[in-house]
Amino acid sequence: MLWLLGVVAAVAFEPVQFETSIKPHNPAHSSWVQHARADSDRVLQLNVAIRVDTHRLSELERVFFEVSDPDHANYGQHLTVDEVTELLTVPEDRTTRVRDFFLNSGATSAEMHPNRDSITVQMPVSAVEATLDTEIHEFRHSEQTGVSVWRASRHYSLPKNIAEDVVMVGELLQFPRLRSRTPPNLQVSEFKSALKNECNVDTCDGKVTPSVLAARYKLPEPTETDKKADMAIGEFQGQGYDKEVVEAFGKACNVPGMADIKVDGDLSGVADGIECELDIQYIKAVNPNAPLTLKYNDEYSVLDYFKEITAKEDTPKIHSMSYGNDENQQSSTQYILTANTAFQKVGARGISIIFASGDQGVCGREGCDSPLPGYPDTNFKPDFPGDSPYITVVGGTDFLGDDIGDEQAWSSSGGGFSNVFPIPDYQKDAVAAYKARKDANLPPQAMWNNTGRGYPDIAALGGEKNPYCINTGDGWTGVSGTSASAPVVAGIFARLNALRIDAGKPVMGFLNPFIYKNPTVFNDVKHGLNDFGSGNGFTATAGWDAATGFGTPDFEALSKAVMAATTKEILV
Repeated sequence: MLWLLGVVAAVAFEPVQFETSIKPHNPAHSSWVQHARADSDRVLQLNVAIRVDTHRLSELERVFFEVSDPDHANYGQHLTVDEVTELLTVPEDRTTRVRDFFLNSGATSAEMHPNRDSITVQMPVSAVEATLDTEIHEFRHSEQTGVSVWRASRHYSLPKNIAEDVVMVGELLQFPRLRSRTPPNLQVSEFKSALKNECNVDTCDGKVTPSVLAARYKLPEPTETDKKADMAIGEFQGQGYDKEVVEAFGKACNVPGMADIKVDGDLSGVADGIECELDIQYIKAVNPNAPLTLKYNDEYSVLDYFKEITAKEDTPKIHSMSYGNDENQQSSTQYILTANTAFQKVGARGISIIFASGDQGVCGREGCDSPLPGYPDTNFKPDFPGDSPYITVVGGTDFLGDDIGDEQAWSSSGGGFSNVFPIPDYQKDAVAAYKARKDANLPPQAMWNNTGRGYPDIAALGGEKNPYCINTGDGWTGVSGTSASAPVVAGIFARLNALRIDAGKPVMGFLNPFIYKNPTVFNDVKHGLNDFGSGNGFTATAGWDAATGFGTPDFEALSKAVMAATTKEILV
């Protein structure tokens, strides 16, 4: 009998390794350099994702799509925090077992998320290393040398009896991508807008300004109605803003409301960054009257960001995010599935999440000259979260000519097909039509996944031919990237939300079902290639394509379609 008990105990504490589909740190494809072991008494914050039963995840996905589909009876019937918790129904004994394990292993605190599907753990490094059987090192950014993160230098494990209840422990293996603080030295084209430069700054001549966006995307003058729908930008460690800088932009470019920015997070000691300055100036440029929240997360953690917004009833209904990584770079299967669950919880709550598609075309941050195992030739590198089917993804464009008018795909705009996610139902017809077009000139099949989710969904100006004119701590300059495209689209959809609220309708929530059912309300982009100089990429054509989606916003057409989408009586 004692021998049998010993066997049971041995099985219970047999270690199970997590996130084995990715390498802990790959110096060849990383901007982070490993340094010394972390101090043993340094306290780390761990986000422990608790397993949700498969049938409950299926229920979440069902509700997520029903409340997001303009043709469904439950469109707009968004859930509360408590209703999401009830939908997931994570067993209390499971959550208690995981929490007690970490507390008994040296955690100083273990806070349960309101949805009961994750626990935020505070734990000294010595206890983390002993509990998870790993080593924690300091990693410094190769360009921004003052920025450090603490990550595991090898895989981590948990005892089998606890591993059965846990999906992953984030962010031990994920390394963030930082945008340079220094504005790029761009060669400005001979672009001349049909409108005069309405910014009182000579540097803005020939660049994209608020008046250029208003003309191209048919934006009306700001109204009092715009104040009825709020919006947010997501920023991470090292990306703050200078109040005087953004207010100077507003004054020079006739954009009101720059002083009215709510900060959710601690920006004390955080320097202003070009990413944050860009986001604020151009989400406000298209929607100056809407309440704006700068949601700051100092953990470099997308999962932590969404953990916070899913815990609050009053979070803004539109979030613009300009961060991501290659799908197969620090994005394990467990990480991706956990992120997707968070995206679905957010969408079920009626919150729209907009991500930039990335700025390395089809090549990703690893480059097209870096083959994946199992592929005979070089292979495209899809972006995550950009290729998730549960968010709206925005690509980048340039003007086709030297005036305001038709657009073309920006060669560096992220786009393509996921290697992980299948084609979602809402885009099957659009993707099939694209692949059937003779003028699509699809790249060699070995380079991309023919059965994967296609992205982006839509696009906006963001290319290097027509950089955005922004004010930074170092002065006025031009910047480009889908990091500009995303906040512009977010600001436009926040205005559309306001129209619905004013008419007594619910906000739109997850946008893609609406987008794919209303392709004609976008400016179709039929020119360009997102090859990132590799010679192979996806061609912009009539209709949806894997370079620009359905194209760029037409506010006049969008506003009519949005008001036509209505909440129907719930079927009994």
